[in-house]
Amino acid sequence: MRYMIIVKGDDDTEAGVMPEPGIVAAMAEYHEALQRAGVLVDASGLQATSKGFRIRYKGDARSVVDGPFTETKEVVAGYTIIQVDSHEQAREWALRYPKPSPAHRDCEIEVRRMFDLDDFEPSDGIEQFRRIGVGSEQGG
Repeated sequence: MRYMIIVKGDDDTEAGVMPEPGIVAAMAEYHEALQRAGVLVDASGLQATSKGFRIRYKGDARSVVDGPFTETKEVVAGYTIIQVDSHEQAREWALRYPKPSPAHRDCEIEVRRMFDLDDFEPSDGIEQFRRIGVGSEQGG
């Protein structure tokens, strides 16, 4: 089972404030432990929404909306993807996740199970995803 640990953005991440060295060190230690345990799939921080954009769909039309985006509570600042054997194991790893903000600030992370191709009804599209190795525990 793959889980994504989502680090929520805030005013600092949106302003491009880099994490304190102690936070970076704690994150490095945590991710190294994930790697040693063989459960780390991927991890990265995301730059501020001012450097990104969204695609808005309205009917068949698409439009581009450039960042920044004002609702920081809806912004993702970073993520870690782990592959574990159970929900309980994902919870155990998530509880060890270092606090991603300075000690004086409250924050939260969100943990969500990712879909695997076996979660879907068989179809030509699902088989195409299998062939290209996307969306499965084996292929990423």
